[in-house]
Amino acid sequence: MTLVFKSGHRRLDGAARTAFVLSGGGNHGSAQVGMLRALVERGIIPDVVIGTSAGALNGSAVAADPSPAGVDHLAAVWAALRTEHIFPGGRFGRAWSLLSGGDHLYSNAGLGGLIDQVAPAQKFSELVVPLRVIACDLATGEEVVLASGPLKPALLASAALPGSFPPVLHDHRTLVDGGVVDNVPLSHALAGPVDRIFVLNVSGGVADAPVRNPLDVVLRAFAIARNQRFERELAAAPPTVEVLVLPRPADGRSPFDFSGAETIIDEAHILAGRFLDARTPGHDRPRRRFRRAHAA
Repeated sequence: MTLVFKSGHRRLDGAARTAFVLSGGGNHGSAQVGMLRALVERGIIPDVVIGTSAGALNGSAVAADPSPAGVDHLAAVWAALRTEHIFPGGRFGRAWSLLSGGDHLYSNAGLGGLIDQVAPAQKFSELVVPLRVIACDLATGEEVVLASGPLKPALLASAALPGSFPPVLHDHRTLVDGGVVDNVPLSHALAGPVDRIFVLNVSGGVADAPVRNPLDVVLRAFAIARNQRFERELAAAPPTVEVLVLPRPADGRSPFDFSGAETIIDEAHILAGRFLDARTPGHDRPRRRFRRAHAA
């Protein structure tokens, strides 16, 4: 399902209508915090936020508090995050889940606690900036956009990596990670009245990590397929919309390693700041269809 924004014109104050698009990427989502810091420090505030999985989680934070203080809080949460907070039980827990025949390896209680720390809002309607959360209907394979009602189950669903976390029953659907169908939800930003889109894509970080186990292979394969869709949508973006893909730092951590987030945040902040400062401001229309920064 594609959510189409209501048609409209340029904002009454003359400012560019701005969308933030945040990809999935698991622990690589820490880089998005540095990118968000660079954006809000320069007074770039979104009119809509669209996110998948970890990007939906980070997006909910900036949608709740699009200020430097809000990003600082998000950074503190990521800095304190450790593997056992998200993947409780370790290898014994995974083995027991496999032997017991369940549909997932880990409880989503850790994810739920993380959501409680990151997003103080209980409902979408309480957010300062409109938020769109991408999930996938496990029964039909349909792409689902969640934009109203309770916030926590939407975020849990969007981050429910199949096999790792349990599917989430929400709004009469069985939902899993939105990255299965749309890891970089650019099309939903392009569907609305928008002048510029900042893409915070950290899904490529999965390709940086060495392959150590079967889950790494699955995640790498997912990343390849999902990035192909993003590249097609990026190439098809209309020339009237400026699409800026922020740079991401190299991140070779395994999906289970949540240490070192502060370093990744700082590196992403520096890279994004340099990229944003190099742009030529003051133009109503972009000179190029899109701009992409080279990864470090």
